[in-house]
Amino acid sequence: MELAISVSELRFALDTLFFCLSGALVMWMAAGFAMLEAGLVRAKNTTEILTKNICLYAIACCVFLLVGYNIMYVGNAEGSWLPSFGTLIGNQAADADHSLESDFFFQVVFVATAMSVVSGAVAERMKLWAFLAFAVVLTGLIYPIEGYWVWGGGFLSELGFTDFAGSGVVHMAGAAAALAGVLLLGARQGKYGKKGEIYPIPGSSMPLATLGAFVLWFGWFGFNGGSQLMVSDRANAEAVGQIFLNTNAAAAAGTVAALIFCKLRWGKSDLTMILNGALAGLVAITADPLSPSPIWAMTVGALAGVLVIISIVALDRLHIDDPVGAISVHGVCGVLGLILVPVSNTDASFAIQALGALVIFAWVFSASLLLWFILKRTVGIRVGKDEERSGMDLHDCGIEAYPEFMGK
Repeated sequence: MELAISVSELRFALDTLFFCLSGALVMWMAAGFAMLEAGLVRAKNTTEILTKNICLYAIACCVFLLVGYNIMYVGNAEGSWLPSFGTLIGNQAADADHSLESDFFFQVVFVATAMSVVSGAVAERMKLWAFLAFAVVLTGLIYPIEGYWVWGGGFLSELGFTDFAGSGVVHMAGAAAALAGVLLLGARQGKYGKKGEIYPIPGSSMPLATLGAFVLWFGWFGFNGGSQLMVSDRANAEAVGQIFLNTNAAAAAGTVAALIFCKLRWGKSDLTMILNGALAGLVAITADPLSPSPIWAMTVGALAGVLVIISIVALDRLHIDDPVGAISVHGVCGVLGLILVPVSNTDASFAIQALGALVIFAWVFSASLLLWFILKRTVGIRVGKDEERSGMDLHDCGIEAYPEFMGK
C-alpha cells in the first residue's frame, strides 16, 4: 500500500512538473512574438510593439485568472459560464493527476498566445490603449467561450471536433480577431497606391525576426508536447516523443517548402516568407501532432509553407495590410491544419472539422468586429497621420528603440 501511494505521488509530481515546464516553454513564445514583430516593423515603431507584447501578456495573465479560466473550465458541469470569484480556478479534484495550479498556468499562456497574434497584424497604426482595452475582452470573454466549446466540455467537443493543441482555438481565433481589427483599421500610409499599386514596407531587423522565429519554434515543443497532458507512463511518454518529432518535422518542411516556392516564384530567397513558412508548418500541425506519421507531418508542414505565401500575396492584393503575415500564418494555416486532421485521425470527420472551424471563426470574428467598432466610435483605434509618420514610439511611448540611428 505504501509503495502504491508513493508511485501515485511520484506520477502526480512528474505530471505537474511536465505541465509547469511546458507552460514555461509556451510563455517563452511571448519573447518570440516580441522579437519577430520587432524585426518586421520599422525602427520607429519598435518600442511600441515591444510594449504591446509585454503588456498583453500581463493583461492576459490577470484577466484569465480573474474571469477567463473560470468561464472556460470551472462549473461547466452545471452549465454556468458566470465566474465564481471565490474559487477563481476551482478546487483540486481528489483524483487529479497534476496540480490545478499547473493546469491554470499551462492554459493562461495559451490565451496570451492568441492575443499575441493580433498585435503584429495591427502594428504601426493602432492606438496602444485601444489595443490593450481589446486585450482585456478577448482574453476575459471571447477566447474563454470558444475555448469552452472545444476544451471545456462544450458542444463542439461533444460533436467530436478535434483540435489537439489549438490550431483553431488559439491560432485561428487570434487571426480572426486580427482580421476584424485590420478591416476597420485600414492600411498603413504609403502601403497601397491610388491605382492599386502595392509598395513593400521592409522591417527594421531581419536578425531580430529570425531570432523570434527560432524562439517560437522552440516554445512550440511545449505548446504541442504539453497538450498531451501527461508524461508519467510509457504510452504518454512515447506520445510526447511522437509529438515532438512531428512538430519539428512540420516546421522544417514548411521552411524548406517556402524556400523552394520563393525561388521558383520570384528567383529570390525571401527570408520573411521563409520564416513564415516555418511558423505556418507549426500552426498547421498543432491541430493534431500525434496521429500523423513523420512523412505526413512533413507533408502538412510543406503544404502550409506554400499556402502561407499564396495567402500573404492574396491579402496584399486585396489591400488587407498585415505587416507580419499573422492572418495568413495563424488563420489560413490554422484552418488547413484543422481540415487535414481526418487524413491521419480516423476519429475525426471532415464535416465536423469544417463546422468547428466555421463556428470558432464566426464567433471570434463577429465579437471582435463589434468590439473594434465600439472602440473606434468611442476612443478611436487609429493614431493620426502625423503620429503615424513620426512613429508609434514617440507618440505612444516617448522612447525610441534605436535613438542613435534616428537622426538624433
